Amino acid sequence: MQTLWFTLVALLLALYVVLDGFDFGAGALHLLVARGDDERRQVLRAIGPFWDGNEVWLLAAGGALMLAFPRALGAGLSGFYLAIMMVLWVLILRGIAIEFRPHLEDAMWRQFWDGTFALASTLAPVLLGAALGNVLRGVPLQADGWFSLPLFASFSPRGTLGILDWFTVLAGVFSLVALAHHGARFLVWRTSGPVQERSRALASHLYPVMVLLWGVATVVTMWLLPDLGAALRARPTAWLATAVFIAGLAGSGWYARRGQDLSAFLASAMFLVGLLAATAVCVYPTLIRSAGDPTRSLTALNASSGAHALQTGLWWWPLGFVLAAGYVALLFRLHRGKVRGIDEEAGY
Repeated sequence: MQTLWFTLVALLLALYVVLDGFDFGAGALHLLVARGDDERRQVLRAIGPFWDGNEVWLLAAGGALMLAFPRALGAGLSGFYLAIMMVLWVLILRGIAIEFRPHLEDAMWRQFWDGTFALASTLAPVLLGAALGNVLRGVPLQADGWFSLPLFASFSPRGTLGILDWFTVLAGVFSLVALAHHGARFLVWRTSGPVQERSRALASHLYPVMVLLWGVATVVTMWLLPDLGAALRARPTAWLATAVFIAGLAGSGWYARRGQDLSAFLASAMFLVGLLAATAVCVYPTLIRSAGDPTRSLTALNASSGAHALQTGLWWWPLGFVLAAGYVALLFRLHRGKVRGIDEEAGY
């Protein structure tokens, strides 16, 4: 039962990264691909129907963690309190920027919110990537299962730990580049004209950088955390997930060169899902890794709710998942195709 809930939480987090990832990427790039008010509104129209619905998957993952692994969620919220507040602020700023921008027909007003939207959209994947780096590297868990971390310490992943060190910053930068590439592929698929062409050019430049950073991050992770490499070699499910993300990585470039924009975007999503799945398989059953004594790690086995709670949750999880997935499918159905014109009533 704990394995099933670990898988469900990983699935919800992967869906969040793929779906909110494209609007993070589009937001981070929109000052580069869109020049002038009409082009920026075209970018906002491309992500506007989806961005708030995409954040449902983050709430769903948090709810699943609260139900299945409350001890791990409590320790994580407490130990990463400052970092979580920073993530919440950038998510709030993105929403405020999108909603407030069209309220005044003033160039300075709109430029301010455009800059806010770009900055918040850039910081969000960096912070989330650094969070994943912390989970992989480990935290100083005490015997009572709690921990605390400063934002900076030695800037080394060994010794005195902080939230930010060269390993977690590398994870954050890789996350930013991967999601910027994902967002550029989305804009190529959804937009037309100069915005589409600039997005296509940016995606082609980001692709080799993403591949390079993925290679560096993989080598560094295997060197710093050799047990993850051993798990990758020993677990066939990790081989399958690795095959999925390698196929997605190759497919994104292959389809892009042939002008198959939707396929290139879907292959980018496949890369992200496969990469996160391989990571989840390799770290299982660990939820929060202890950087010191490994027996202090919080796992799916020692940090889960009771059997009755896990079984009862399974009655509700499929209903919630079908409702959320159906909502996403309906949105993509209603807003299929290219963004056309500027709809004043839409507010973008």
